[in-house]
Amino acid sequence: MHIPLSQPDITQKEIDAVIDVMQSGTLSIGPRVVEFENKVAAVTHRRHAVAVSSGTVGLHAAMIAAGIGPGDEVITTPFSFVASANCILYVGAKPVFVDIDMQTLNMDPAKIEAAITPRTKAIVAVEAFGHPGGMIETEQIAQRNELILIEDSCEGFGGFAGARPIGSFGRASVFGFYPNKQITTGEGGMIVTDDDRFADTCRALRNQGREGMAWLAHQRLGYNWRLSEINAAIGSVQVDRLEEILENRRRVAHFYIDRLIDNRYLILPTISDDDHMSWFVFVVRLNDLFGPTDRDDIIKALRAEGIGTNNYFPPIHLQPYIQQPFGYQPGDFPITESVSGRTLALPFHGKLSEADVEQVVRTLNEVISNTVSVRKERKY
Repeated sequence: MHIPLSQPDITQKEIDAVIDVMQSGTLSIGPRVVEFENKVAAVTHRRHAVAVSSGTVGLHAAMIAAGIGPGDEVITTPFSFVASANCILYVGAKPVFVDIDMQTLNMDPAKIEAAITPRTKAIVAVEAFGHPGGMIETEQIAQRNELILIEDSCEGFGGFAGARPIGSFGRASVFGFYPNKQITTGEGGMIVTDDDRFADTCRALRNQGREGMAWLAHQRLGYNWRLSEINAAIGSVQVDRLEEILENRRRVAHFYIDRLIDNRYLILPTISDDDHMSWFVFVVRLNDLFGPTDRDDIIKALRAEGIGTNNYFPPIHLQPYIQQPFGYQPGDFPITESVSGRTLALPFHGKLSEADVEQVVRTLNEVISNTVSVRKERKY
């Protein structure tokens, strides 16, 4: 792609940190992981941070540490990356979906309590695309109903819901640091919590079930979910550069908003004045004049022009491995399905220039205009 969909923000500082680790002779279970954990804990105002090999692993560990298992139900969103539902399946529990709010694209808090049953044990709440809207209300619902809240904050590092940092909600929160995220470690994740026992359980889970210093003593079933010193070194530098990285992403987001605000065919992201968006991706939606086929044709046309574009996200409840065993059908979550069929993720990262954005917007406007023209010709 001439203008790729995403690109990590890596500088010489991260490269130097990796070289330092390589020369140190300690590539795993060393000081860089501890340093990275401490920095993430500080950003999120949490007492503990546990580095793991991916955000998905972090969610899986959180389910185990929360005691979720067969027979339990966990409420979550159908509009997310599949890991937020997969972590529930990993432990044998049932995902129960709640439709989203049209503005925030997060679970609609007004619909959560209707989904609670005697088997409901937890809520996995996601900040879609980094939008923190509804998280405060969701936490209150969890508290009122004595449910465990796990915050899937994999897309929101550095953001705020009011005065609360993303990552500070519920029993625990989980971040992912894949290369398209706000900060990256290449591959990696982090669990943050204020619960001592929860943190200790997650540390044991990531390290083959070890809970003490004895290398061959395994107190519980565990996994090899450790984050390497190399990955942690990259992450530590990225946290140091967090404000710079976030500001660059905000700048690009505002470039897009300023140039697309008058396009009557598009719905742009909307952020409350009380919230501080940490931009993960820049996703616009086609209005109701367009359907999924139109959206797919527009993606193909943009890609043909060298512009990286994608749909974010297909509805989780209609993924075959979830739809078939649980009996979900099209129409079960109409807002999710309507939004999902019209999303366009545009190229987005902190290194995009104003000229790059101009080219994307100009091409997008032309492609949409052509699509509208073709529709009119077919109609008449």
